[in-house]
Amino acid sequence: MPESKTSTDTTNPMADPAARLALTDTIPNVPGVSKPDPILVVDNVVRQFGGMTAVNVDHLEVQRGLITALIGPNGAGKTTFFNLITGFDRPTSAKSRFGSSEGAASWAFDGRQLGRTSASAVSKAGMVRTFQLTKSLNRMTVLENMMLGARGQSGENLLTCWLKPTWLGQEKVIEDKAKELLSRFKLLRKKDDYAGSLSGGQRKLLEMARALMTDPTMIMLDEPMAGVNPALTQSLLGHIQALRDDGMTVLFVEHDMHMVRHISDWVIVMAEGRIIAEGRAHEVMADTAVIDAYLGAHHDTDLSDDSLLEDMPGAERMHRKAEAHEEEVARKGAAATKEKNQ
Repeated sequence: MPESKTSTDTTNPMADPAARLALTDTIPNVPGVSKPDPILVVDNVVRQFGGMTAVNVDHLEVQRGLITALIGPNGAGKTTFFNLITGFDRPTSAKSRFGSSEGAASWAFDGRQLGRTSASAVSKAGMVRTFQLTKSLNRMTVLENMMLGARGQSGENLLTCWLKPTWLGQEKVIEDKAKELLSRFKLLRKKDDYAGSLSGGQRKLLEMARALMTDPTMIMLDEPMAGVNPALTQSLLGHIQALRDDGMTVLFVEHDMHMVRHISDWVIVMAEGRIIAEGRAHEVMADTAVIDAYLGAHHDTDLSDDSLLEDMPGAERMHRKAEAHEEEVARKGAAATKEKNQ
């Protein structure tokens, strides 16, 4: 897939493919390797459920300004890891698991410690996320969903909400920003439609656009291609690349190995809760440890082989089966809503 030219910021050096290649050339392919300019640093993060350890990350760094893919077989702990570092879950105490000599779980974003903060505080720090299952408010319009994403709204304050002049002007600014983002994501014509009437792919676009209402520094996408039809796939890829080219850091979880290979600058591989490999896509997909993690036993093969990817659990063909069903559900929902309003 060609690089998107939608929104390239010429002042951002990482918008240049040659600069990204030169940067990643300096990073060794070692799990937990230090990065030249990490925006996210994670240490000693462990999450157990009963006797099962879902996440056990000793050290991980995410390089600023790149698109980093977090991949791994089903059950590897990727979404749980997302939940932990974004404040939607809490790690199991490292001390209680390993003894008092072991350091406690900690992670820092852009130099700020976030280990004991809430999900809302993480968002305010500039790290936002989307979800595997979209979280749109179906009985509100697309525009209303967008405007809810803006933070620091005077109308949300119990005291100032009664003083219309204090929030009326701000509301207009927020609405204009929401419309600009909807236009960028090709959803402006849907602004007055209920969010529940959107297709699966359109809801993915809405959730990504709404996340940008907070002006984040880094966006984390949990399976952005799941349930997205082919017509929207290229558009979504272009939007993700444009975010990187505009200077944002992107970390995404994905099972679609075609997307990972074509869009990511760096790949981190998880298996059984641990980081087992890092590197550029073509390098990690040829790593025997990664192949073993996906296929369960050693195979003399390469995950960058398209014919193999078609047969892998969680590969693109599985998402394509789901998308047709989701589109049909969305169509029936829109028809029912229209009939109810008549």
